[in-house]
Amino acid sequence: MRSLAFLLLCINIPVIPIHAQSPLPQVVGGKIERIEQFQSEFISARTVDVWLPEGYSDSIQYAVLYMHDGQMLFDPEQTWNKQAWNADDVASELLAQGRLEPFILVGIWNGGATRHTDYFPQQPFVDLSQAEQDTVTAQLKRAGRTREAFMPQSDGYLKFIVNELKPYIDTRYSVATGKEHTFVAGSSMGGLISMYALCEYPEVFGGAACLSTHWIGTFSPENNPVPDAFLRYLENKLPDPGEHKIYFDCGDQTLDAFYPEIQQQVDALLIEKGYDQTNWLTRYFPGENHSEDAWNKRLHIPLEFLLKK
Repeated sequence: MRSLAFLLLCINIPVIPIHAQSPLPQVVGGKIERIEQFQSEFISARTVDVWLPEGYSDSIQYAVLYMHDGQMLFDPEQTWNKQAWNADDVASELLAQGRLEPFILVGIWNGGATRHTDYFPQQPFVDLSQAEQDTVTAQLKRAGRTREAFMPQSDGYLKFIVNELKPYIDTRYSVATGKEHTFVAGSSMGGLISMYALCEYPEVFGGAACLSTHWIGTFSPENNPVPDAFLRYLENKLPDPGEHKIYFDCGDQTLDAFYPEIQQQVDALLIEKGYDQTNWLTRYFPGENHSEDAWNKRLHIPLEFLLKK
């Protein structure tokens, strides 16, 4: 196993500074409408980019896909690492081919320094012993993700999405509001918070796409209580497979090298809980790393899985 220092140098971990009044992303298809610094009772204010597909019309009710790390979704010329999901390109092509139900994409910018606390599933952490929580804090301090005792704030982040952002989107845009048309997606820590959103709010979200899910929570696999905590949480909280869909994937390079073994345990748990090919898909991508370029190449798979026409 390569050292943590080597991995942190080689991988793209998108802790991204927020620049007020950034120009709108350039998109290949559709258009972006921006909400600058959306105010919240639960988390720090942040920008939200709403992508509307070509031909958006108030006469159609669109599904909604909420995605995390919104500043990394559309335009590589505006991102810190010059990579992006290019979600508008992928979605526009699939929609033009008639392979997806019409949908809009709500890209929620991360909070920069608060990204890890916003996205780390809170209840599994709270259920750890004090000694285990201290271990997580120590590992995150070494990785530069916290300076103080670590405490996730993801319950607040989800309240922001469910109680503040979703009602705004539901009233501002022509969308179907039921869970069967409401989905959530992200990668790495964004994969964790997407999984957590589906489990905490199964009445709101009908499906989640979790790419390169950061199952280790910190950046050290040794003496790490986090993966087992997440597995225990899923054992108790996975939603009804009859009414929900869930997608997972991972590569095996850079940070993704930590994921396949844990993902296989998650897969076994999903089978035990009654998930099958109609409502669950896990894909493995040998040779792929932890980057927006990698996620862009396979974004079409979860989009079709969740939004297939």
